[in-house]
Amino acid sequence: MNELEKDMLPQAVMITIYVLSRQYHVPAGSTILTALEYAGFKLKKGVGCREGFCGACASLYRLQGDYKLHGGLGCATVVQPEMQIVQLPYTPAPKAIYHLEELEPVPEVFTQLYPELYRCLSCNTCTKICPQDLQVMDYIQAAVRGDLEQAADLSFDCIQCGLCSARCPAEITQFNVALLARRLVGKYLAKKGKYVEDRIKEVEASKFTAGYQELQDLSPEDLKKRYFERELNNLIY
Repeated sequence: MNELEKDMLPQAVMITIYVLSRQYHVPAGSTILTALEYAGFKLKKGVGCREGFCGACASLYRLQGDYKLHGGLGCATVVQPEMQIVQLPYTPAPKAIYHLEELEPVPEVFTQLYPELYRCLSCNTCTKICPQDLQVMDYIQAAVRGDLEQAADLSFDCIQCGLCSARCPAEITQFNVALLARRLVGKYLAKKGKYVEDRIKEVEASKFTAGYQELQDLSPEDLKKRYFERELNNLIY
């Protein structure tokens, strides 16, 4: 945002924040993402859907007079005076390499691929920092017990932001453990719907190829127009 654009905005109450230890003055009520953009940052990483679903904008911050290290999504977390912020566009987390077809939905699969989850201290730090309010420690304990279905169910809304792993003192990659549980349950334990099998056959028969190509050939403006004019009556919220 340039200076002319800023001058055209309605007068707003300004607050002081710190990004990577540098001081900035931004409008009160801004989210972390909008505050960063107001401060002049061009967001190419650490930003995605802006609606709290993709997990790309994981952020860590401290508040004035508060010793705790907090976490949240940049698109949903509102800045506060004297907040100190850093974004985590990627959380370094080892991910086991496996072929799903070669695995079985048995408790031993976690021992083989993610043995570190047995170091869980039950401190609940992962749950406290989860921006989706998931019971992260509970699904890790379910995995320890070998209850794949409960682990998959409790982690169903995980968006892979990585904040749980960033704060875990036992260095567990909780979100990767959850992903393994959901993949195993989805492939081997969940009931299969016939409509899914029918749709897979349609995809394999190239039923939708022409439609995909049509979308790819649209200009950005026409694609936006098509998106916002799409039929929403059959969507379930």
